[in-house]
Amino acid sequence: MGSSASKNTEEEEDDGSNGGGGQLYVSLKMENSKVEGELTPHVYGSVPIIGSWDPSKALPLQRESASISELSFVVPPDHETLDFKFLLKPKDRNTPCIVEEGENRLLAGGSLRGDARVALFKLEGDVVVEFRVFIKADRVSPFDLAASWRAYRENLQPSTVRGIPDVSINPDPSALENCPSESLELDLEHYEVPAPAASANSSLVYAADNAENPRSLSASGSFVNDNTPKAAASNSPRVSGVSVDGSPSAEEMKIMVPDSSDTSSALGVGESKSVGILSPFQHKDGQRGLFVDRGVGSPRLVKSVSASSFLVDLKLDAQTKNSMPAAAGAVAAAAVADQMLGPKEDRHLAIVLVGLPARGKTFTAAKLTRYLRWLGHDTKHFNVGKYRRLKHGVNMSADFFRADNPEGVEARTEVAALAMEDMIAWMQEGGQVGIFDATNSTRARRNMLMKMAEGKCKIIFLETICNDERIIERNIRLKIQQSPDYAEETDFEAGVRDFRDRLANYERVYEPVEEGSYIKMIDMVSGNGGQIQVNNISGYLPGRIVFFLVNTHLTPRPILLTRHGESMDNVRGRTGGDSVISESGKIYAKKLANFVEKRLKNEKAASIWTSTLQRTIMTASPIVGFPKVQWRALDEINSGVCDGMTYEEIKKNMPEEYESRRKDKLRYRYPRGESYLDVIQRLEPVIIELERQRAPVVVISHQAVLRALYAYFADRPLKEIPQIEMPLHTIIEIQMGVSGVQEKRYKLMD
Repeated sequence: MGSSASKNTEEEEDDGSNGGGGQLYVSLKMENSKVEGELTPHVYGSVPIIGSWDPSKALPLQRESASISELSFVVPPDHETLDFKFLLKPKDRNTPCIVEEGENRLLAGGSLRGDARVALFKLEGDVVVEFRVFIKADRVSPFDLAASWRAYRENLQPSTVRGIPDVSINPDPSALENCPSESLELDLEHYEVPAPAASANSSLVYAADNAENPRSLSASGSFVNDNTPKAAASNSPRVSGVSVDGSPSAEEMKIMVPDSSDTSSALGVGESKSVGILSPFQHKDGQRGLFVDRGVGSPRLVKSVSASSFLVDLKLDAQTKNSMPAAAGAVAAAAVADQMLGPKEDRHLAIVLVGLPARGKTFTAAKLTRYLRWLGHDTKHFNVGKYRRLKHGVNMSADFFRADNPEGVEARTEVAALAMEDMIAWMQEGGQVGIFDATNSTRARRNMLMKMAEGKCKIIFLETICNDERIIERNIRLKIQQSPDYAEETDFEAGVRDFRDRLANYERVYEPVEEGSYIKMIDMVSGNGGQIQVNNISGYLPGRIVFFLVNTHLTPRPILLTRHGESMDNVRGRTGGDSVISESGKIYAKKLANFVEKRLKNEKAASIWTSTLQRTIMTASPIVGFPKVQWRALDEINSGVCDGMTYEEIKKNMPEEYESRRKDKLRYRYPRGESYLDVIQRLEPVIIELERQRAPVVVISHQAVLRALYAYFADRPLKEIPQIEMPLHTIIEIQMGVSGVQEKRYKLMD
């Protein structure tokens, strides 16, 4: 048996197909049909089997059939000699173990020294029991090893939730009926814990304050080449008080224009180790080609120019390279097509907001910016109101916004032009999508913007129209509460009257959009119907924007994000898998059910979403009274051939993959698995449906998936997603509504 294993190993080495990444798969089997169940076969010995000759630490052989027990493990092909012995353990712990007779067994290089196919055990009364021994060592690739591991779990450890329908209402929680009954005796506030500093509490800041600062802004808070007399500037109550309205400090307001080459490096664009990135490479013959890299740590398959119709002479400059999104899947494919087939100006997209005040333009701009950034598009929000406040101060009366006030018209036109110039300059350095946020209520203003953008970027007008007086009144009052324009107004109602006068000034000259490419959102904010009109809209990204806007609304509702209860693979430190939850996980499932019952007791339309993996389904099992929906898109990141391995095993057996993942966790794709960017792409339908839902949703999923979902709501940069803290047994409540996104965290147990 040992010699044949050695022969197989040598043949595989000569074949070279497995290379240095092969592992030795060692199988130990013992067979005896006469021994009763009181004696269980075990094995103990040196590293890397046990690392101890203490019989109490011996590993049991698993029952394969009525007469055969088996234990298998993996070791590197260049392992040290395995020194081990079999022993029999009685069920009675007070009875000593019975160690096999004879010398230790030695396995070196996959070959068993000697011909020991029998294990002899001497029982009481000189009774000798004989076991047949089968020892086999085969070299296997990591891919075959992972496939074998998955097959073992699926066939020998069947899922405990198999047969549960994808959509169910009030299922019987029989799977956890023997769990200890855990309840939350205290108020929910008792379990609340502080959210991280960079959390989703965007509602605490006026949305326009998160928009871009003017490039021409100096460190002192004034504009370069500002012709405003110093005396007038000093009399303005807010010109120098920028920090009061939430803008950065004076030191932070220094505008740094990045070099295009630096921008390329920062975005990870044009480098070989990025997923879905259009990358140029130079051939010896001087021709330039393109390829889409399949992932960090994976081989790049590049065909010659003559062999591939995909390789064309595009002569990409730094601007073009920078305009590619940091994305995978459909986004990357669409970007490649746009670069190759679309007009040059279509590589940069300007979404120009149009609408009367208090119609939700800034809220829509901020939400769209967050969505596009999350998809991987370099997107910035330029708010003209912020430019106006920084240049001309705040507390401007309604007269400043009259159409028959030439000074006011000139000042407002000037800051609009400044914002547009900044946005176009940023795009020429590699920016992809600019959101231009202003009323833009006249055809003359829009014509000015189109002329400035001609040949540089594609403009799509986004007009927001609201005819619901209740919503308009609510927006006006929120404006007075949050806008820096009224920060120093002590009389709230006086502020409301002034804003109504400002609104009337805009209404007198308002001209609906009828020119160019446009999207009209008519009474869409309530989520109850409304209309959306599109004109001359084409392309992947504009289409995604329309689809997103169709499904978004301002109805307040909570979204609860939580990981499954602790699983057995969590305990073992193994990646992926489909294991059941541990005893601690079962306790958390009970606590979670109690929490949901209390938190959503008046929300009969709420629903529970889980992945298709049994640890999330088991965690949701005790929750009754709400529909449950299983989403394949919510499954944990696919770790491919590394599924079921610990990170230490990956580091030891696949060091190149381990190092590639360590260097770039965002773009790293497991062999035959996924990257974080892949996860984001498959989660887009989940985000769209969460935006569309008007009732609370509880999402029970996995660490990588919840990191990506949380990053969307918290507007966290893509590069931070793999490091976002997502602890077990903790609930993150995202409150969505008209004022933005708020976050609370509840820790139900350690």
